[in-house]
Amino acid sequence: MEIALIGNPNTGKTSLFNNLTGSYEYVGNWSGVTVEKKVGVFKNNIGRLIDLPGVYTLNPLSKDEGVVTSFFLNENVDRLLNILDASQLERNLHLTLQLLEYEKPALIGLNMIDVARNRGIQIDVHKLSEILGVPVVPVVARTGKGCDRLIEEIGTEAFQSKQKNLVFYGDVIEKAIHELTAEITGKTEHSPRWLALQWLEGNEYVKAYLSQLVSTERLQEILTNVESQLLKDHDVKSLPNYIYIKRKEVIDKIILTSVNKNEAHVPLSEKIDLIVTNRFFGMPIFLLLMYCMFMLTFDWLGTPLSDGLDALITGPVTVGIEKVLNLIQASTFIQDLILQGLVAGVGGVLVFVPQIFILFFFISLLEDSGYMARVALVMDRIMESVGLNGKAFIPMMIGFGCNVPGIMAARTIETPRERLLTILLTPLMSCSARLPVYALFVGGFFVGNKALIVLSLYVLGIVVALILAKLFSTTILKSETSLFVIELPPYRLPQFQSLWRSTWDKGKGFVRKAGTFIFGGSVFIWLLSYAGPSGLKVDMDHSFLAAIGNVIAPILHPIGFGTWQAAASLITGFLAKEAIISTMNIIYFVPENATLQGLLANYFTPLSAYSFMVFILLYIPCLATVATIFKETGSKKWTVFSMVYALTIAYVLALIVYQGGKLIGLG
Repeated sequence: MEIALIGNPNTGKTSLFNNLTGSYEYVGNWSGVTVEKKVGVFKNNIGRLIDLPGVYTLNPLSKDEGVVTSFFLNENVDRLLNILDASQLERNLHLTLQLLEYEKPALIGLNMIDVARNRGIQIDVHKLSEILGVPVVPVVARTGKGCDRLIEEIGTEAFQSKQKNLVFYGDVIEKAIHELTAEITGKTEHSPRWLALQWLEGNEYVKAYLSQLVSTERLQEILTNVESQLLKDHDVKSLPNYIYIKRKEVIDKIILTSVNKNEAHVPLSEKIDLIVTNRFFGMPIFLLLMYCMFMLTFDWLGTPLSDGLDALITGPVTVGIEKVLNLIQASTFIQDLILQGLVAGVGGVLVFVPQIFILFFFISLLEDSGYMARVALVMDRIMESVGLNGKAFIPMMIGFGCNVPGIMAARTIETPRERLLTILLTPLMSCSARLPVYALFVGGFFVGNKALIVLSLYVLGIVVALILAKLFSTTILKSETSLFVIELPPYRLPQFQSLWRSTWDKGKGFVRKAGTFIFGGSVFIWLLSYAGPSGLKVDMDHSFLAAIGNVIAPILHPIGFGTWQAAASLITGFLAKEAIISTMNIIYFVPENATLQGLLANYFTPLSAYSFMVFILLYIPCLATVATIFKETGSKKWTVFSMVYALTIAYVLALIVYQGGKLIGLG
């Protein structure tokens, strides 16, 4: 049995999906978390649950919403599970009425009952179920309350809607529905009424589907007749607007009958929003929270943990591996490969795992609390001035974790121009893979100002993205800015289990990459440093790796790090930004009683170190990000452009930082 889970954005679909299937998908207390369908199996094995992207209507505006309409037209589904936000019932019911018109057995999960109660909203569940003609089950998806009953209802009830045609659209539209039904009866398995209404609303996906069943001339004839008659008899702006009004009339009656609201009650969320979304206080509050997050990551908590893990890896772990290798009488080549290649390369990346997880924990905390949606609202005024809107900042914020899902999240943006612009700019956001590089350099050169230096890099990425957005939107990607509408979810106290799952989901990719990609890359880099034109076990300055680095090094000299070692590290950084650290650990193989940070002082100054971090922040996106850009744009031209412009901007800004710093005496 195939059951589709569908609802408005940010109604708790993914939380419900996790509870019903026992799996874990990323949950965020903001809209746009699900951008493609996910499939899981119910805990009691009654069938498969398909989590579809959140939509307000079945008439798609953005790329991710198109996934839903395509699913309904082209996939088999036995039942519908519609999740509603009890605190926003009026808006949610617009989608519900469209789903009931689809004429598949349906069940409603009435989520966020607790939030509605806190807002002074009381819902008569039995009356709502009676009016809609389908079972309604109250749930709290975050805690799992009511989910067992929901599974029971899905598995045992053959819940076909008892109410047929809840909305009467007036004689003109009902006649058009009847005419189209006569044309397609027997030609499709879908509800003719649903197809007719979606087509009349202007659904391009349904229009393309119907054009295969009915001649374009006949479709145009029906549409022209209904529009001319409707505009003649009624004072409406358009046909879709009239359909919306008719649904709204029915929804108003449903709300009046089944919902009781205490208008005098002011929710706590609204009181907090007066401060955190204030036009003057909003941005300073955001920057202060970011600063505290970086202090915890790089100073108060993260550094002691990373230092402890570093001591463990370079001490007992390395000594233990060395003893085992001596015991089995491994050759010198194997010993060097494992100790100088794998342990130095992979171990050098793993020491930053505590800082990565601490950062992700606090990002998850801000997401689950509902604060991130407020950041998008705060940024909207700035984003609008550069040719985007606040919605584009959401993929960018996701990019702080990893640029790949950030780019994919751009599917939620309605206009193709703004979607492309967001895809091109998201790689400028400082992802977690760059974090080990920052941690290494701020620990070695900026001990007293670690958080401030890292914060400056994150802010620099945002500022550069905004400047380029203005430049691109007025030159190569000209178009009008779309309106920004975002739902502000209620503030919630995050649950520890949810926080841990979210943190692990974000951080496990870093650990997995260290055990696979960095592992293989470390072997390859070490072999290049071990071999040279004159043979094996050569001096590293005469290795193949040095030869490759020396080709690029002169270009990097004006920006402060014109050594073959830095050049070689940057090359591997294209494959994965973490590989920069593993490469450095192999190149600057650390002798006993020394640290990599200490050795770097022989090759970098604080100014050139900051220039290096600026370059790492902005230069070519990693291979996975480039592949995702190509997948999402479908264009080689824009993919190459994203690499070239990023490299150019990185070089120019690093040049300004280094040469400008020298001019004012910082060199």
